[in-house]
Amino acid sequence: MLSIQDVLDYCDLDRGEIEAIAEHEHIPVTVAAELSEVLLCSPEGVCRLHTMIIENMTHALEQGKYERVKNLSQTYEHLQRTHPIPTHMNP
Repeated sequence: MLSIQDVLDYCDLDRGEIEAIAEHEHIPVTVAAELSEVLLCSPEGVCRLHTMIIENMTHALEQGKYERVKNLSQTYEHLQRTHPIPTHMNP
């Protein structure tokens, strides 16, 4: 049987990024891990990942969860470094 860490080790995203997907989509972390791999296969999917984390930050800010905003900001900075928005997708 695979542990959650085994599943996360398989993914190209880190734990914070996968947890942000799970939070955004209201799905278990294991399902979010699978979804992450699908999203990373296309420029549109990478853009969707960026959007999910930004929307999570906005929601946390609206709720006054400033520590969560800080954590998501660090997660987003990592995503920007490792999986930047494809240049042909920028306006």
